Amino acid sequence: MEFSAQQIANLLNGEIEGDENSIVTNLSKIEQGAPKTLSFLSNPAYTNYIYTTDASIVIVNKTLVLDKPVKSTCTLIRVENSYEAFAKLLELYSQTKGNKVGIEQPSFISPNATLGTDCYIGAFAYIGQNVTIGKNVKLYPHVYIGDHVTIGDNTTLFSGVKVYHECIIGANCTVHASTVIGSDGFGFAPNNSGESFAKVPQIGNVIIEDNVEIGSNASIDRATLGSTILHKGVKLDNLVQIAHNAEIGENTVIAGLTGVAGSSKVGKNCMIGAQVGVAGHLRIADGVKIAGQSGIGSNIDKEGEIVQGSPAFSIGDYKRSYVLFRGLPKLSAKISDLSKRLDSK
Repeated sequence: MEFSAQQIANLLNGEIEGDENSIVTNLSKIEQGAPKTLSFLSNPAYTNYIYTTDASIVIVNKTLVLDKPVKSTCTLIRVENSYEAFAKLLELYSQTKGNKVGIEQPSFISPNATLGTDCYIGAFAYIGQNVTIGKNVKLYPHVYIGDHVTIGDNTTLFSGVKVYHECIIGANCTVHASTVIGSDGFGFAPNNSGESFAKVPQIGNVIIEDNVEIGSNASIDRATLGSTILHKGVKLDNLVQIAHNAEIGENTVIAGLTGVAGSSKVGKNCMIGAQVGVAGHLRIADGVKIAGQSGIGSNIDKEGEIVQGSPAFSIGDYKRSYVLFRGLPKLSAKISDLSKRLDSK
C-alpha cells in the first residue's frame, strides 16, 4: 500500500492540513506512530498523542481543536467522523491485501464444478462434484468444498474451512479459519435395549445468506431434515456452535463460546454475549439482548428484552436479586446471632 495525503483526502472527502504529497505505506496506532504510517484520532483520551506521534498522516475530526501545533512531519486530514473514515480505509486496505486470483497447485477441482471469474483457489484446496462458485470468491489453502455446494460472489473462506455437501453460502460472506459448515447434527436415539444409541441420519443442509461473517473454529451443524439457517447479516464470533435445524435471524450477533441447541429460533437484531447457552426448541424474539454466561431455558417472547443469569430473567430483576444474593452471608450471620439471643432467653 502506498498512498499520498491527497489521495486519502479525495477518498474520504477530507481537508488537508500539512503536506498533500506526504506518503504512507502502512498503518499504525497513534501512540505507536512511525514515519510513513497512517493513523487516526477519535477517542479524546488519546488527544495528547497528536502532538508527539511520528505518524506521517493522521485522520482527525473536523471539530478537533489543537492547543499547539503538531510535528512538522505530521499531516492532518480532517473529516466528519474520523473513526468511520479510518474504518473505510481499513476495508480498502484489507481488500487490497486479499486481492488474490488464480489457481495454485496442487489443488483439486472436479471437472464438473463451475467457477466464476477472478477466483482464487489456494494450494491443497478440494472442490467436489457439481459445485457452483461465484465470481471473485477466495478459497485459501486447505479449504474443502463438498459435492453440490453453492458459494455466492465475493465470499472468502480462509484456510482450513470445511463445507460439507449440499450446503449453500451466499454472497459477500467471510468464514474464518478451521470453521466447519454442515457437519452432522447431534442426533441419536436410544435403541430398544437402552444400552447404546442409534445415529439418526442428518440429511438436511446449512443455508448461509448474504453478508454473513463467521469466526474461526465455529461449527454450523446440518439439519436432520430441512435446513439450519443463518439469515442475512448474521455475525458469529470464534468458537460458536449452531446446532441442527437452528435458525438465526437477520443482523443478529453472537459472541464466542456460545451454543444454540437444535431447532431453536433466534430473532433478528439480537445481541448474544459470550458463553451463553440456549436450550433446544426455543423461540427468542427480535431485538433481544442476552448478557454473557446466561442460560436460556425457556422462550423469550418480549421484543427488545434484556436478560441475564442462569436461568436467565429480566436484567433489572437480575441486578436487584444479585444485590440481595451478595448480602446473604451478612443476613445469615444476623439470623444466626438473633437465634442465639433467642435461645439464651
